[in-house]
Amino acid sequence: MINKLEILDDYMNNKKIIIGVISAIVCEALYGLSYIFTKNATEVADTFSILAWRFFIAFLVMFLCVLLGIIKIDLKEKPLKKLLFATIFSPCLYFLGETIGISHTTASESGVFLACIPVVSLSASALLLKNKPSKIQVLGVAITLIGVIMTVVTVGFSSSFSIIGYSFLILAIFSYVLYSIFVETFVEYTGFEITFVMLMVGSVVFMSIAILQSLFAGTFVDLISLPFREKTFAVAVLFQGIICSVIAFFLSNVAIANIGVNKTASFIGISTVVSILAGALILNEDFTIYQVIGAVIIISGVYIANIKTKEKAID
Repeated sequence: MINKLEILDDYMNNKKIIIGVISAIVCEALYGLSYIFTKNATEVADTFSILAWRFFIAFLVMFLCVLLGIIKIDLKEKPLKKLLFATIFSPCLYFLGETIGISHTTASESGVFLACIPVVSLSASALLLKNKPSKIQVLGVAITLIGVIMTVVTVGFSSSFSIIGYSFLILAIFSYVLYSIFVETFVEYTGFEITFVMLMVGSVVFMSIAILQSLFAGTFVDLISLPFREKTFAVAVLFQGIICSVIAFFLSNVAIANIGVNKTASFIGISTVVSILAGALILNEDFTIYQVIGAVIIISGVYIANIKTKEKAID
């Protein structure tokens, strides 16, 4: 006779896996779509102005949701220092590293660097959390990495040989990985609570940087009026702030909490596929057969890395 407790346990595990996988896929799809908005915003504003308004809007929306009772958050008697420490890695160091890194290198180089996140995640998770990846996971992530590299190289690979750029991209990679590892251990927090604190810290840090930068440059009024003057910028930061920073950050935290760092990281390649499709369909960018092949390889790698998870969810 099958133990009812075992059946219930299997059901709950499968439910967690399904929620985690769906969250990871939607999260990366949203990040991929943000490409077209980011590209449009950079034509009218500098990077830190974009980040400042993005996180300010995101936190404002999240704060209003809490005030209206739409989202429930209870940070009392919880180790807040632990969560604040994690925000040093993301959003602070990650976005700082990514932003400066991309500005000092080519798109191809930054794409290849950031595509290494799943590989570093597997290694760090094994070393720090003792979560040894399976052979199939390693194979899947390796295939995804090959697909991403192939995709960005076919766009046109050129080298900047920027030590500063490379250093900050490496900082971004390790910051994201360390943040993910911390989140996996935050069993006392809900996904909303983690997202709320992350957005609060991101808003304070990036808005402070943008304000200081504008004061030194004498463009403070331009910074404050930017979303009201530039429709393109307003649309971009609204999408990034609400869709990417609130919804996607929350989904990322949910995914990590339900399926762990290793499997969540294996979905990162999906954002590359979505960004390519968005660029081709919306911005009329080139879309070659090599990019199609690269996209197929990426999706194949993601499937292989999670094939056991899928089987387990079906059983």
